[in-house]
Amino acid sequence: MKLTILGCYAATPRTFTNPTAQVLEIKNRLFLIDCGEGTQVQLRKNKIKFSKINHIFISHLHGDHFFGLIGLISTFSLLGRTTKLHIYGPMGIKEIILLQLRLSNSWPNFELIFQELTNKESELILEDDKVKVQTIPLKHRIYTNGFLFEEKEGDRKLNIEAVNKYQIDTCYYLKIKKGGDITLDNGTVIKNEELSFPGIQPKSYAFCSDTIFNETIIPNIKKVFALYHESTFLQTEAELAKKTFHSTASEAATIAAKAQVSYLILGHYSTRYENISLFKEEAQRVFENVLLAEDGKVFDFDALQ
Repeated sequence: MKLTILGCYAATPRTFTNPTAQVLEIKNRLFLIDCGEGTQVQLRKNKIKFSKINHIFISHLHGDHFFGLIGLISTFSLLGRTTKLHIYGPMGIKEIILLQLRLSNSWPNFELIFQELTNKESELILEDDKVKVQTIPLKHRIYTNGFLFEEKEGDRKLNIEAVNKYQIDTCYYLKIKKGGDITLDNGTVIKNEELSFPGIQPKSYAFCSDTIFNETIIPNIKKVFALYHESTFLQTEAELAKKTFHSTASEAATIAAKAQVSYLILGHYSTRYENISLFKEEAQRVFENVLLAEDGKVFDFDALQ
């Protein structure tokens, strides 16, 4: 699992900072999370293949989280895309995108599949053999969701020494990797635990932006491997955070500590701050394993273990 930050600042793009967008890679599949203005430029800068993005998740309908979507869809079409594109977002996302496509007479050559969200409780919105995605209801000025991505357990690793010891034919290797026991010709059953080792531990990633300090999300993100939590302000602007339904670095760290996550990634910084290291300093007074999102930064979750 690998996370690439395309943009992690609040409100408006600047010369060297971009609004929210990030790409999560899970077992060679790419998921785009939010799509602020300029996302397609950031995708190019970070050498991410457009064609591998088939699922886009939009947290809410504030411009700094989705104004880049219509441009990205248009570019997909110009590049000759034919693969279906799934878009998950609040009720209204379909109307906004289709209106722009209709008035500009820019209908894409591929199918757009919208899954509009209205539920104020966590719900499963995507599941296949590799990953499961659920919403995380957040509290912001408009209807907003975070997203929880969970890897499914992969294949086990062969214990070659044990496999050779029992002279097991290679045709049974896949069964062993899938967790199956093996019955020898003499009727002896060899348990899978003796023939294989556990595979890579599945990881989970929770994206929570934008939201006021909200402890009700803790059960949804309990013990996730990495939590991205907005930290728009420092604690010196706590009243402003409350007024605008955002969080401080200290509040994000409190959520991380209570949810017992492994790592906290801070982001969605207000552009009023020149030195984002202050966010890490503030958060680490509450929670130790704090990382700072920065435009273009890549987090390899395997390397963080």
